[in-house]
Amino acid sequence: MLLKACLNGPRRPAEHPALPVTPAAVAAAAAGAVAEGAGAVHVHPKDSAGADTLDGTAVAAVVDAVRVAVPGTPVGVTTGAWAASGPRERIDAVHGWTVLPDFASVNWHETDSAQLAAVLLDSGVGVEAGLWTSDAVRSWLEWPDRSRCLRVLLEITDDLPEPDAVAAAGRLVEALGSEPGVPVLLHGEDGSAWPVLREAGRLGLDARIGLEDVLVLPDGRPAPDNAALVAAARRLLPT
Repeated sequence: MLLKACLNGPRRPAEHPALPVTPAAVAAAAAGAVAEGAGAVHVHPKDSAGADTLDGTAVAAVVDAVRVAVPGTPVGVTTGAWAASGPRERIDAVHGWTVLPDFASVNWHETDSAQLAAVLLDSGVGVEAGLWTSDAVRSWLEWPDRSRCLRVLLEITDDLPEPDAVAAAGRLVEALGSEPGVPVLLHGEDGSAWPVLREAGRLGLDARIGLEDVLVLPDGRPAPDNAALVAAARRLLPT
């Protein structure tokens, strides 16, 4: 099973002292995560204030830096709607990328997600369809090009106690069905992160962990960095 490291997410630098923002810091975090067993990395390119951006220069800088640090490891980026001023601007930004990531996540509930996914696929960028709700699952299942996706991300975005997080994950898995045609990665955020990671392992699905999703270790202690989170996840997942 794939364990992907999600290194920073939309978080701002003040949220954690080890949150990587600059290309050099993201590259160092990627190297640490891969050394602990991550098989891919997901990053959010940042502007000078630490906010997410889809600007081509920022995307190129972080993707190039990560590829130097962990050659051969697939690197993906966000296309979250919050990183652009509107749906058209988001697609225009992606059209302008000169350095392409290996994959990009597309949140299926966001406006023009299918159109954006088509742009990425036609550019040779793998698409991870982010499915946060049962409605998003149904919408993705109705998309004629869904089999072209690299994988789907079933995402539990609510901060839930373990029983509720596992139940929410189960509902998304059930909505997706047993034969989606592409690999499935299941993950949660904050309080849901560790219970859902364990559930992904139980179900034999891909998983992810990193400072984007959670700031603490399974025992509740603050996580020193992304590498520590990946190491903890590897101990919880089947070998």
